[in-house]
Amino acid sequence: MTDDPLFRDPAAPVAARVRDLLGRMTLNEKVGQVNQRMYGWDAYERTATGHRLTEAFRAEVAAYDGMGALYGLQRADAWSGVTAESGIGAAEGALVSDAVQRHVVEGTRLGIPVLLVEEMPHGLQALDGTLLPVNLAVGATWNPGLYEEAAALAAAQLRSRGGHVALVSALDLVRDPRWGRAEESFGEDPYLAARFTEALVRGVQGPPGERIGPDRAAVVLKHFAGQGAAVGGRNSAATELGLRELREIHLEAALAGVRAGAAGVMAAYNEFDGLPCAANRDLLTGILRETWGFTGLVMADGLALDRLVRLAGDPVAAGAMALAAGTDLSLWDGCFPRLAEAVEGGLVDEAVLDAAVGRVLALKFRLGLFERPYTGDRPPAAGPERLSERIARESVTLLTHDRATLPLTGGARIAVLGPNADSVPQQIGDYTAPQRPGTGVSVLDGLRAAAPAGTDVVYARGCGLVGGDRSALPEAVALTAGADVAVVVLGGSSARAAETHFDANGAAVVTGDPGGMTCGEGVDLADLSLPEGQSALLDAVAATGTPVVVVLVQGRPHALPDLAGRVGAVLSAWYPGPWGGRAVADVLFGVTEPVGRLPVSVPRSAAQLPVFYNGKDHGYRGYADQPATARHAFGHGLTYSSVEYGVPRLSRSAVGVAEFADEGHAVPPPPERGDAYGTGRDGGPQRDDGPGADGGPRPVHGPVVCSVVVRNTGERPVRETVQLYVRRVLGGSSWPRVRELRGFDRVALAPGERAEVSFTVDAGVLASVSRSGRRVVEPGEFTIEAGPSSDRAQGVRLTVRASAPEAVPGAEASGPSRRST
Repeated sequence: MTDDPLFRDPAAPVAARVRDLLGRMTLNEKVGQVNQRMYGWDAYERTATGHRLTEAFRAEVAAYDGMGALYGLQRADAWSGVTAESGIGAAEGALVSDAVQRHVVEGTRLGIPVLLVEEMPHGLQALDGTLLPVNLAVGATWNPGLYEEAAALAAAQLRSRGGHVALVSALDLVRDPRWGRAEESFGEDPYLAARFTEALVRGVQGPPGERIGPDRAAVVLKHFAGQGAAVGGRNSAATELGLRELREIHLEAALAGVRAGAAGVMAAYNEFDGLPCAANRDLLTGILRETWGFTGLVMADGLALDRLVRLAGDPVAAGAMALAAGTDLSLWDGCFPRLAEAVEGGLVDEAVLDAAVGRVLALKFRLGLFERPYTGDRPPAAGPERLSERIARESVTLLTHDRATLPLTGGARIAVLGPNADSVPQQIGDYTAPQRPGTGVSVLDGLRAAAPAGTDVVYARGCGLVGGDRSALPEAVALTAGADVAVVVLGGSSARAAETHFDANGAAVVTGDPGGMTCGEGVDLADLSLPEGQSALLDAVAATGTPVVVVLVQGRPHALPDLAGRVGAVLSAWYPGPWGGRAVADVLFGVTEPVGRLPVSVPRSAAQLPVFYNGKDHGYRGYADQPATARHAFGHGLTYSSVEYGVPRLSRSAVGVAEFADEGHAVPPPPERGDAYGTGRDGGPQRDDGPGADGGPRPVHGPVVCSVVVRNTGERPVRETVQLYVRRVLGGSSWPRVRELRGFDRVALAPGERAEVSFTVDAGVLASVSRSGRRVVEPGEFTIEAGPSSDRAQGVRLTVRASAPEAVPGAEASGPSRRST
């Protein structure tokens, strides 16, 4: 027998261990577990012989006889002030993490391990952490499986250095591209974001279950909810969302993440219905916990709880307000440290605190920290460098092409121009650690390396990233005039410099001169057009008559003028990461076919916003001075070949609404009909009306399947992304949207090859948010569309009846599937 308490028994259920440990804790120790108020880089200092813990860290642990979580121990960037010289590299990561953990475990009464929380927005934000392209680039791949692989390697890298929790932006949508954090989003569409959020959770946390393995991490999804809908694209500003818009657009990715088993979510800065998310009980408790059954933890964003003082009156009341609403873990604020006062003063019951503490402790048990608190002496895990470059390659999106300029050929003179041509920092995005010298490949270097022998690659910057200085134009024009083709690399930058000023929560403070940053947290733009100098460079180069290829290295969609007849091709490379230069070069030279598709609509100008494809279908025809349509629509992306789509076909043109009832998404049939529905051989709901006219069994309905034939009519291979959309044209209990993405599939086609791609039209395709707030299938008329983009899809009509239609013998089996010939 052992005298160890129950919470030390690894065989005991997590819930039992939590209850036992809670019963042994003082009020002060409980408060310590829900606090994360120290910056991790203040917990250590570098000395001539290594790293040592600071007195400030020791005092923080002593204040609560423990520590709930420590943020950013290994973070390095301009805001934290941590450099390659002062920070923690890969070789020391586990050593320093273990020193922190050992002090907490061995120096406190109960020995509760501390959660070490790190940013992992596109790879681990730490010295020697492997960077991925930003999330907008990930979304442009339309390849969640690839992202899942990369996320798993990033999590292993974090864990091998002693980290436990990864903070990853996944839930925000680009509803206004003026927002500087657009680069952190998977795109503008809830379905696409949901699929990538699922992949993220699976990759970081591993197989679903109570335990999170030693080579995986817990993921906290940012930001819950609606932060991408801030008015005017202004960071952390108010939203004007109604509950319907919130449910239809901004909660889908979060729900997908919760169903995939996400360990936590971070409450967003913005308010919803008058209450900031961190204090919104309807959101954090009503929807998240009571409706969805979420049992993980809710973390506040940095200093977000301090903002509640304006509502609550003082920090004690503000902390009580957030705790009662459903926030479990603070981040740097001065409110949660005073929760003991709130409990003793009767502002919040201790049982509410116990529930929050329990969720923090449960995560520590799930991670195995009580059994294995230390990382030990093991080499850092390899990062996802190969997958980072592959994501970059698959994200490059060909927006326009004259069918002649690309791919580039050898034996020519190529002029490479523009402020983003020779800068790795400007292609890796915000939330990045300093990169070691020699890390990464710029577009210029990538072109030089990929160019066939005998190709002369010359370079001139031509203009600055911002401003209107034209003094460098003559050199660029001269190089262009003597070249066979000009590659002009324009766009933006989220690179933070040492001289950048920051808000207390780490957002860049940019007023007037952006100081080199045109995107990133805190860097919102009113005007989405390219800066004056970049536009002048493009005009001057195009005027030479030399064929021009424009490459946009950017973190948000810039508004583009009509470039038809002026340039041969335009490509978008959403901050493609350190090795993005190789990826861009491979696409330009045709080593790799362009396969990226737009995860966000590209506007004509900021004046026409919003321009997302799935707005409400009110038939607006546009302004008097410009169309309402996007320059390039969501889902758009060209290839070097040509692809022909047939008209989609449905296996059935009518279906009864009750066939979807077993999927939990349907309005039940009228009670007076008494229809009976069972489960067919494919596991889906099928109708059985009893005997037919001949006394034998009536044939059952198969699932509705939409099929479309896709043919490669060109001379090069393609990997086509076939997209499925739904339009509700009649019926329903709310006004419909123009169209909504409901599926996609990627198919490789050799020249002349055709394939039939099939999608099952189930409740997930047809359901919409009813007046009750639930997603249900309602009777009506739908158009099921398939095509290469949201503006080039063809449709076929489907009727959903309140009563079921007659069964069709030999109904087609479910998809998706592909047949190639």
